[in-house]
Amino acid sequence: MSKKDDIQLLRINYLRGPNIWTYRPVLETWLDLGPLEDFPSNLLPGFSDRLVALMPALVEHHCGVGERGGFIERLHEGTWLGHVLEHVVIELLNLADMPTGFGQTRSTSQRGVYRMVFRARDEQVARSALAEGHRLLMAVVNSNGDGSAYGSTELRGAVERVRAKVDECYLGPSTAAIVAAATERRIPHIRLNEGNLVQLGYGAAQRRIWTAETEFTSAIAEGIAGDKDLTKSLLASCGVPVPEGEIVDSVQAAWEAAQVIGLPVVVKPSDGNHGRGVSLDLKTQAQFEDAFHLAARHGSEVMVERFVRGHEHRLLVVGGRMVAAARGETASIIGDGRASVAELVESQLNTDPRRGASEDFPLNPIRIDTDTAIQLDLQRQGLTADAVPAAGQEVMIQRNGNVSIDCTDEVHPEVEHIVSLAARVVGLDIAGVDIVAQDISKPLHLQGGAIVEVNAGPGLLMHLKPAKGAPRPVGRAICDHLFPQAADDMPSGRIPVIGIAGSRGTQNIARMVAWLLQLSGRYTGLACRNGLFLDGRCLDAGDCTHWQAGQRLLINRAVEAAVFENTADTILRTGLAYDRCQVGVITDLDGWDQLAEFDILDEEPMFKVMRSQVDGVLPEGVAVLNAAHPAIVNMADLCDGEVIFYALDPALDAIATHLDTGGRAVFLRQGQVVLATGNTEIFLPGLDKLAVWQGRHDPTAEDSLLAAIAAAWALGIPLNLIGAGVEAFESSAGQPEKTLP
Repeated sequence: MSKKDDIQLLRINYLRGPNIWTYRPVLETWLDLGPLEDFPSNLLPGFSDRLVALMPALVEHHCGVGERGGFIERLHEGTWLGHVLEHVVIELLNLADMPTGFGQTRSTSQRGVYRMVFRARDEQVARSALAEGHRLLMAVVNSNGDGSAYGSTELRGAVERVRAKVDECYLGPSTAAIVAAATERRIPHIRLNEGNLVQLGYGAAQRRIWTAETEFTSAIAEGIAGDKDLTKSLLASCGVPVPEGEIVDSVQAAWEAAQVIGLPVVVKPSDGNHGRGVSLDLKTQAQFEDAFHLAARHGSEVMVERFVRGHEHRLLVVGGRMVAAARGETASIIGDGRASVAELVESQLNTDPRRGASEDFPLNPIRIDTDTAIQLDLQRQGLTADAVPAAGQEVMIQRNGNVSIDCTDEVHPEVEHIVSLAARVVGLDIAGVDIVAQDISKPLHLQGGAIVEVNAGPGLLMHLKPAKGAPRPVGRAICDHLFPQAADDMPSGRIPVIGIAGSRGTQNIARMVAWLLQLSGRYTGLACRNGLFLDGRCLDAGDCTHWQAGQRLLINRAVEAAVFENTADTILRTGLAYDRCQVGVITDLDGWDQLAEFDILDEEPMFKVMRSQVDGVLPEGVAVLNAAHPAIVNMADLCDGEVIFYALDPALDAIATHLDTGGRAVFLRQGQVVLATGNTEIFLPGLDKLAVWQGRHDPTAEDSLLAAIAAAWALGIPLNLIGAGVEAFESSAGQPEKTLP
């Protein structure tokens, strides 16, 4: 077969918010098959078999057939290579441990040009997967069938490159667990940096996290937790059992303190973490010099304290309540009389699939060459990394690692009380409390157990992916701590978000709704074609109907309600700036003649564009729809929440049918605004007849007024205030906007 030209990737667009494809972020790629338009998969000899042999898990892709093997069936029947690329990219993401199920490929009006999208949690990861998938697909297309062009080695390399990008760009496991729990509760999130600083919720309802620290985590409490001596002093004063200890400044002082405390003892840095620089079970003076210098390298001061016998335990306290517990065990090897200690560590310990260098593994690899504490423990056993233990000889390698065996259900109630007290004494809302005890199911005082550390920003992985035992929903516990269940209908973490989509008078609707929200007492943000406003003050006088401007409102802690004007261009280019809204308004389907670059050539595809606004309405929310437009009326069935129709003519069939089912509508009668619910009608109070509006040159003025009133009604703004607000808005319509100095 002659070599085929590469598929051309014409443009790549990351849609961050709800869009025409889905309400989640996607990477959209416009691609040109070129001559391959004439070669669907069934006309490329051996192509389908080569691809499936390389990526056998493609059999799990249901595709349009709707069952396992569906995509394979499509391959053999014949499908175009844009569609094949979609599935190759999705499978690469699956292999890189970033599961992705959503993808679509659609033809355009230009022959051979397609739009292909797939779910993309992170733009850089998605771009990496697309590049690798494109390279793989073309190699398989042009393979001579012997695997020389692209085989399993090349596939592993591609997967590793995508996985490396995932590790580089995606949230760490602790942060991801909290974000996932928030998503389950329909709480939105915004990533504020390239690391793990994340905003949960919008505007004034938001909370911020940084891994397992929250905005409630006190800097003072963090400072206390970082000073082990101060922590122990405060805990002891409140009756919390802690091991006796003393800060020392020399090896000799350490030995003298050990004799007073009583052997064996522990030597550790007073402000270290993660067990670095800790030497346990020291019994002789000869052991102190190396232990002291090791501790000094990992902290500002050195502490000697009583050695508490038992297993290490990590208990997680969230909001004053213990939510998870894990136990540690020592790591040991068994000699065979032939292999060295280092070789046995590799063959017996580091081969454990639970060990790995990234945060996704519950156990870390053991590195004797860099872990001084392990070297000291080997030295006390008369061994080195190169020593060869006798057959059957047990060698203890690691004392204070491997805290990853779930024991939450074993914790004694008194122990739960003690660790909760310890977190409160230090002042931490989220704390990892380290306990040494022989049996966590018994009170500490009965076994000489003690709390040895209280940690701020504790890692959650040991509870999310324990080496043994059941995972614990610690992300949900932290989410519930930040967002107690709301008493009202508004989901936690949300402020009223109002989206107005269309092209007829939408900026006037947005401005009026924002004005009415301000009058109702809410600090309101507005992003529209006239600019970006905070409570009527202009921050940016340019066109702000874009994603970046919207984000500026949503991250602002002062904003109690946010109004967005959304054009078709916004939806097609970036997606909506928010995930869901309380009120979504659709005015019209005009403007298609300005969207040829998106292959929109008539009004019909505008339905799919504008429905994105309706798709985003919360189940507790309301869609405000123009009843005079039949296609917009049909969007009512797509709304998860309530629908309010508006129109100048109350006799429209859509309004009559809607009112017959008890729905709500806004229309004009005798020059006054009528708000109807089922068979009940009232005139909007506080608003005179609309002579001013009727005299305006803008033919959409009255429609815009009705849409804004309907949106305000949907928001629960008192009707008297709506009427008075409309009058005030009329009288101030020609005044200049306030501008920030």
